[in-house]
Amino acid sequence: MTLNEIAKDLVDGCRDGQAARNLDRLYAPDAISVEAMSPDGRDRITRGRDGIRQKHAWWDANATVHASAVEGPFIGGDDSFAVLFEVDATLFGERTKTREVGHYTVRDGLIVREAFFYAAP
Repeated sequence: MTLNEIAKDLVDGCRDGQAARNLDRLYAPDAISVEAMSPDGRDRITRGRDGIRQKHAWWDANATVHASAVEGPFIGGDDSFAVLFEVDATLFGERTKTREVGHYTVRDGLIVREAFFYAAP
């Protein structure tokens, strides 16, 4: 797959609630995910497709999403793209609205790294 195809499929999957399906199709088995912070004290870096899958499962089990929006993808050269996420969710009893940028690095037709950046308070 090309960078543009991967970026489009990731965004379409996020919009359609198919992020878990995208893990098997779009991510390398040894991909890493880097969060700007971890709300429950876990490591900010998650390693491997299975680890990222567990991170998604943790979010699904602990967060109630009231609304969300996805903008992009924004292509950044030969091997990366970015996506803007807006989420209105309740986590640990506190409802918040957040905006974050996901930056994705692609090699050999698969996502090998994702990193998330949050708007400063």
